[in-house]
Amino acid sequence: MKTWIVYAIGFLAQLLFSSRIVLQWIISEKHKKVLTPNLFWKISLAASVLLFIYGYLRDDFPIMLGQVITYYIYIRNIQLEHEWEKIHKWLRIFLYLFPTIILIYGYNNNIINREILFNKEHIPTFLMILGVVAQVLFTLRFVYQWIYSERRKESMLPLGFWVISLAGSSLIFIYAIFRKDPVLFLAHLSGLTIYSRNIYILKRYGA
Repeated sequence: MKTWIVYAIGFLAQLLFSSRIVLQWIISEKHKKVLTPNLFWKISLAASVLLFIYGYLRDDFPIMLGQVITYYIYIRNIQLEHEWEKIHKWLRIFLYLFPTIILIYGYNNNIINREILFNKEHIPTFLMILGVVAQVLFTLRFVYQWIYSERRKESMLPLGFWVISLAGSSLIFIYAIFRKDPVLFLAHLSGLTIYSRNIYILKRYGA
């Protein structure tokens, strides 16, 4: 596939991810309280599908790893918001199966294998480790958020979510610089500002 198409998919995914954060930020600034609109999780799920495809097309394991883990957490938050049932049945089935479908397709077409994902000559071992650690940390924010929300039976974005977001995003930003990845670079450049702002709002005004 042509490089510009691959990057277009990546930029579209990051544009959606950024739009959800900007939406959440604007609503939170307006109410002086960190809030999470229902649309936040729907946009997250759509962006996750696109970014998973982007990572797949670039043979980038760290990106794919992060999306596989958070994908179903987005779905669970949509369920907690009682919005999942409003989505058409067949679309829900497709969304459930999507990661499995694309992984099986890649495996059967010899696109996804250990050598391609881990032994790429142009990605040094230290950079691969940095990318994996960064994505795992960044992903843990949603694991934390999921556990926090399950305990309260309500979808919420607590202080810990934003602190982990800031730490993980900082590492991915460094990874993007070394990887020379404009998609990740621009996404996390803007993300760092918003994560910091949400921490400030929570510290000053409370949950």
